[in-house]
Amino acid sequence: MTHAPDRAASGAAEGPVVKSKPWYRQLYVQVLAAIVIGIVLGWRWPDLATSMEPIGTTFITAMKMLIGPIVFLTIIGGISGVSDLKKVGRTGLKALTYFQVGTIIALLTGLVAINVFRLGEGVHADPSSLEVSGDAGKYIDAGEHQQWWEFLTGLVPDSFFGAFVEGDILQVIFLAVIFGIALKSVGAVGEPIIAGVNRLTQVVFKVLAFVMKAAPLGAFGAMSYAIGKFGLSTLTSLGSLILLFYVTSILFVVVVLGGVLAAYVRLNVFQLFRYFKEEFFLVLGTSTAEPALPGLMRKLQFMGAERSTVGLVVPTGYSFNLDGAAIYLSLATLYIAQATDTALSLGAQLGLLAVMLLTSKGAAGVAGGGFIALTATLSTVGHVPAAGIMLIFGIDKFMSECRALVNFYGNAVATLVIARWEGGLDLERARLVLAGQIREDARPSGEPAAVPQQDTGGTGGAEPVPRPAGGDEAVPATR
Repeated sequence: MTHAPDRAASGAAEGPVVKSKPWYRQLYVQVLAAIVIGIVLGWRWPDLATSMEPIGTTFITAMKMLIGPIVFLTIIGGISGVSDLKKVGRTGLKALTYFQVGTIIALLTGLVAINVFRLGEGVHADPSSLEVSGDAGKYIDAGEHQQWWEFLTGLVPDSFFGAFVEGDILQVIFLAVIFGIALKSVGAVGEPIIAGVNRLTQVVFKVLAFVMKAAPLGAFGAMSYAIGKFGLSTLTSLGSLILLFYVTSILFVVVVLGGVLAAYVRLNVFQLFRYFKEEFFLVLGTSTAEPALPGLMRKLQFMGAERSTVGLVVPTGYSFNLDGAAIYLSLATLYIAQATDTALSLGAQLGLLAVMLLTSKGAAGVAGGGFIALTATLSTVGHVPAAGIMLIFGIDKFMSECRALVNFYGNAVATLVIARWEGGLDLERARLVLAGQIREDARPSGEPAAVPQQDTGGTGGAEPVPRPAGGDEAVPATR
């Protein structure tokens, strides 16, 4: 895709679209304040804090309610805007290749970290004395009965609406790709439907903007419950393991992802952090990357990434490109092996890595997916006792934030890499956006500033926003 070279320059000359909101009205500031209040409440009044759980879960549920329609509509709109359908398959193949390479590097990173520091040595846990109860028992049972190939057979939903009811993103992607290709293939017959899809996308994103206003409440409820339920004392019980995971993850993001971004895409990872600060705090507060998916897609398009690429890579990456989960998986597996005095040679560890490449995909999008993948790995290999997950079950909640954040930034970088690889990234615009010279107007995260829409016949006073999904013309943005 070739973008007009003067487009980014003209955007820069115009400066900010509108003046920024006051700091206290910025979403990320409100979410950060809510996180701090939630931590204090959970620390001082744990009983009251645990009762805040419905606030957090309701917000996350509301976000998940919209993710299916957003992914479905965005993929259809993106495919319908591609002139050559071969490009869709090429983009998907490149994305899956990148995901596999990234997963291998992430698994190796966790493997190296735990082999260097060997935090499990000296624990001498007896697997037979570990009591498995509650959710952990469910995860172990699910992992022991899971087959690595189930994520492939599960791609096809039982019914069209079943994928949306169950919230299975992989099935939604499958349906969207088929419908997008079909609409593109029928030519003029499908044009009215494509126009309707683009208009409906605007409506769904507007609903998302309404829901995002409750993001501070959602972060407050989730964080209050986590601290009140598990307590800050849990952080100190296995603090060294938590610290190792966080440090390893930070180094992976800055060195590996940042290196790829700088060397190939020619963008700065620290500027990317600043650009996604709203999504960062949202993920941190809710301990899941799903609520930030729509904002990620919107902002990547605003940067100049082609809509079809964003629509395919981001949702697929949320199931297949889980760098944070991969680091956690290899680190936790080796920690359990060390803690239970299970000797693993280098060859056995590499064998574990090969198994993890498969089992990590099998639990994508499943509640407790990290533990299910971990148990499936241990059960498949047979050397390390699955009951050993009880050694780390109590601290998992405090590691989930980091997993989600690494997954989030991993998918942001992956999309930019694939867009650059496909020639579908306006690099000059991306640099100006990250430098703050081209800015979105002050909408809540989720508002479709960069989502293309149909010509409405003119909008008085509306600023032009470049269409990132194809075509070089500017379109008016809704206020």
